[in-house]
Amino acid sequence: MDKKILIYADGSSLGNPGPGGWGVVISSGEKILEIGGGNKHTTNNRMELTAVIEALKKVFFYQPSIKNYQLIIRTDSRYVINGITKWVYGWEKTGWIGKNKKSILNKDLWKKLVKITDGKNILWEHVHGHVGIAGNERADFIATLCAREKKIKTQKFFDGSLSKYPFDVFNSKESKKRPVLKNKSFGKTAYSYLSLVGGILMKHATWLECEKRVKGVSGAKFKKSSSKEDEENIIREWGVKHQ
Repeated sequence: MDKKILIYADGSSLGNPGPGGWGVVISSGEKILEIGGGNKHTTNNRMELTAVIEALKKVFFYQPSIKNYQLIIRTDSRYVINGITKWVYGWEKTGWIGKNKKSILNKDLWKKLVKITDGKNILWEHVHGHVGIAGNERADFIATLCAREKKIKTQKFFDGSLSKYPFDVFNSKESKKRPVLKNKSFGKTAYSYLSLVGGILMKHATWLECEKRVKGVSGAKFKKSSSKEDEENIIREWGVKHQ
């Protein structure tokens, strides 16, 4: 089987319970898709489960003939992996009642995950969080962003060709450094990142800060500068003054 679909899925909640979000990065052939969403009042585990469910829903919508594909799901949630590969079999036998004689937490989501994964060729892989694995870091960023900004509806963050995607999602090597970038030109040290939204210019120390400001904003401009002179040229080109 040579066709593979790689999925990174992650969940986040600000408070447990509290505002939560989920993020997904899907690599299929030469395509990359990032999606995310959230809930105003939820838990981290519910968002971890939701991330996987939403990822699979999206994959099956675009790839209905999934039999010829190997699905690889990478997540830092042992709760999700242990649940779907071990615990659910016992829960189904007991009618979704735990050893404490109470209903299994998140039963509604577990049932959805069991149904959507039934008969599918899925390889579940656990990865450590916050160790520089590009796909996981991106999924975590999207999840946290959705939680922080209370983005409830599912939305796209990146939808394009693999060649234009800056992060190396196939590199799962752990690192204390930032996520691995695919090409050196994209990864060169920046002097600053500039964004222009509603005629207001701002400078950012990191790309993530800049991305957060311009993401999904119609007419927004953004650019990386390599030096003070380059920064001044960009500002002059945009015809605005730094605020």
